[in-house]
Amino acid sequence: MNGERVLRVDLHTHTHYSHDSILSPRRFVETCQRKGINCVAVTDHKTIRGALAVQELADFRVIVGEEIETSAGQVIGLFLREEVRPGLSPEETIERVRAMGGLVGVPHPYDRLGLALRHDEIVRFLPQIGFMEVLNARVLFPGINEKARRLARELGLAASAGSDAHSPWELGRAYVEMPEFEGPEDFLEALRKGEVVGRPSTRLVHLISLYAILRRKLGWKPGA
Repeated sequence: MNGERVLRVDLHTHTHYSHDSILSPRRFVETCQRKGINCVAVTDHKTIRGALAVQELADFRVIVGEEIETSAGQVIGLFLREEVRPGLSPEETIERVRAMGGLVGVPHPYDRLGLALRHDEIVRFLPQIGFMEVLNARVLFPGINEKARRLARELGLAASAGSDAHSPWELGRAYVEMPEFEGPEDFLEALRKGEVVGRPSTRLVHLISLYAILRRKLGWKPGA
C-alpha cells in the first residue's frame, strides 16, 4: 500500500459482555497482540462496555462498536459514544448511530440464522449504509460470504471482514489489511483500499457460544 503502515483490522468481535462469548477483555488484548491484529472493532450485543474495557487495556487502536438487533435484522454501528438499544426500527437505529457521527454496516447478509438484515431494508437504507461484511468467519454455510461479496460489489459498498470471534481461538480468522485512517469518513476510504483476508472457523466454535449462554443461565456474570 505504497509504503504506508498496514493495519490488520478485525471488524466484528465479541467480548464476554456479549451473552454468548467467553472472551475477557484482557484475553482479547493478549490474543490480538500475539496474532498481529493491530486494530479491532469490538461489536458486542446490546452494549459497548466490552469495547471500552478493551480500549482501556489495548496498545493498539480499538473502534467502539455494537452489533444491534433492529426489528428487521442486525446492523453494526462503529465509532459509537453510547449504546443503541435493540428492537428499534432500522430507520431509528441508523439515525441514532449516524447522530453520533458513527458508521452503519451490514453484518453477515443472507445469514438468516444470524438474524441478517433483510435485503429490502438494505436497499431501502443504502444511502445511510457505509459497508457490508463480505467475509464472516462464523457463518455456517460458505456460500453466504460469496453472495455477500457479490451484493457489496453490486451496491457499491465498502467490503469489510470479521472473525465474529466469541473466543480467543477465533480472533483474527478474518480481517482487512488496510491503510491507516483518522476518523469515520477516512475509515471508509481506507476500507475501500483494503484487502479482505481470512478463512472460516470450524463450525464447532458455535458450541463455545452454547457454553457461554449456559453459564450465564447458571449465574455467571462478567466483572465490572
